[in-house]
Amino acid sequence: MQYLDLLVRWNNTYNLTAIREPIAMIGLHLLDSLAVHSHITDKKRLIDVGTGPGLPGIPLAIMNPDKHFSLLDSAGKKTRFLFQVRTELELENVIEINKRAEAYEPLEHYDTVLSRAFSSLSDMLDTCEHLLTTQGCFMAMKGRLSESELAGISSRYSVDEVCRLNILEVEGERHLVTLTHNKLSSD
Repeated sequence: MQYLDLLVRWNNTYNLTAIREPIAMIGLHLLDSLAVHSHITDKKRLIDVGTGPGLPGIPLAIMNPDKHFSLLDSAGKKTRFLFQVRTELELENVIEINKRAEAYEPLEHYDTVLSRAFSSLSDMLDTCEHLLTTQGCFMAMKGRLSESELAGISSRYSVDEVCRLNILEVEGERHLVTLTHNKLSSD
């Protein structure tokens, strides 16, 4: 709730999210972010690409102090907000990074690239492939998921799971798509 309070206060000045009502933020931001909590149990190093105001990274980092979360966004106002959140909430397992995904070269690769409302799955894979360990996975939080978007994924990747997420108080479809590098691919 401290994170939500910071988000509401900063949002009034910096327009971090289009959702203005704190009650709506609980479902559409916090519960939506936490819907993938049980899917990251075996992950240790995660990068939240296009994190915006820290969604889903901050709620997940609060719930998983044993995991490291890098929060990547190209908007300076959003990473300044994330710095404030990390400082005020004393989140030692979080680092904010103000860069575009394609320009960020990590010293150590991640076992999970996580995104929420990123562009298409194909764009996410192309843009973020260099961030991932060879054994890592992509986890994309999506709304409505079309067969054409899944069909457009390169043969270099396998769709390991498509999980429908049911989020209390949130209307509309929500999915988690987990993808890995296809070891059998020749391209």
